[in-house]
Amino acid sequence: MITSNESDMPDNWGRWGDGDELGTLNLITDEVRTMAAAEVRTGRSVSLALPIVPNVMLSGPFAPTSVEVSPVQQMMLHTGMGVAADAMLVTNHHAKSTHIDALAHWSTDDEVYPGCPRDQVITAAGVTRASTTAFAAGIVTRGVLLDLAPEKPLPSGHAVTSSDLEDAEQRQGVEVRSGDALAVRFGWPADPVVPDKPTPGISIDAVRWMHRRGVALYAGDRGDAYPPLAPDGPSPLHGVALGRMAMPLVDAAALDDLADLCSQLERYSFLLTVAPPRVHNLTGAPVNPIAVF
Repeated sequence: MITSNESDMPDNWGRWGDGDELGTLNLITDEVRTMAAAEVRTGRSVSLALPIVPNVMLSGPFAPTSVEVSPVQQMMLHTGMGVAADAMLVTNHHAKSTHIDALAHWSTDDEVYPGCPRDQVITAAGVTRASTTAFAAGIVTRGVLLDLAPEKPLPSGHAVTSSDLEDAEQRQGVEVRSGDALAVRFGWPADPVVPDKPTPGISIDAVRWMHRRGVALYAGDRGDAYPPLAPDGPSPLHGVALGRMAMPLVDAAALDDLADLCSQLERYSFLLTVAPPRVHNLTGAPVNPIAVF
């Protein structure tokens, strides 16, 4: 059910049927993928993922040297006989881990896309639908970078609007089309949030624009503002784009290297591949998106 303050928000529930689990990934058609493949002209590539250095959990010489907790905790299992092995404990939605949010990550009025009771979807045994299972074949589409910070980071607390996105399109000579993955660079590092320095963030107006353009996937070095731009309303990206539009999100993307390469090549569109590990029934998973030019 949609509450009164969300009644005019972009919404895709029911658009692709009651059994759908792909959401806006349905917009990535065979034709879109074929056109995306045509973006590869030089063979140059770049990662959109933050590097992760695990913390080990053992005592003694393997003890962590930093008080900051890594998204990945590592335990060495065997280092004898010339063989090394380890186990990992991964925090899928860590702020310093580039990861993809599955549609079940966010629920609206105790329902998960496309209208299933949350308590039937989010269980102790895992997620029964709208999970990372939907990413089993990977995501391959045309990517577009809109660099909102070509000279300096966006101001603290800035609300990114549709005008900001369209201005970037015109400045870069690129157009976001249906089925595209949209990468938005704010120029802010993935450092912990400072309470007295509000982050910039995507506005509802920008999310409406993504809905009109048919964006299939969002990847940003920032997303929703902290503190929220509108504390009494739904969060634009997680609450509306993910929760109502059913658009998967790549959180904590690293876009500086991508922006540098786009600037060098004077091209802001590319082939984007997003291939999470094929682990089913999760609310999200670490991912290493690759842009190929």
